[in-house]
Amino acid sequence: MNSDQFEGKWKQLKGSVKQRWGKLTDDEITKLSGKKDELVGKIQERYGITREQAEKEADEWARASAAEIKQETGARTASGSKL
Repeated sequence: MNSDQFEGKWKQLKGSVKQRWGKLTDDEITKLSGKKDELVGKIQERYGITREQAEKEADEWARASAAEIKQETGARTASGSKL
């Protein structure tokens, strides 16, 4: 998922961020506004890990989230076409 897609899907992704990184507050998540580099920085800060590790975790999460969104979109499209 590229940066533009990431920002565009942010409303859908906020709940998933909270589940994955529970140490981030709702206010912090809201202020991120889908900016991946800021998410990486907050993960690094809250969890005391390296930037590289935070980027790896964010990338893995983003890939999984993109797959879920794609799957949901495909399911909606498929069910819509049956009507």
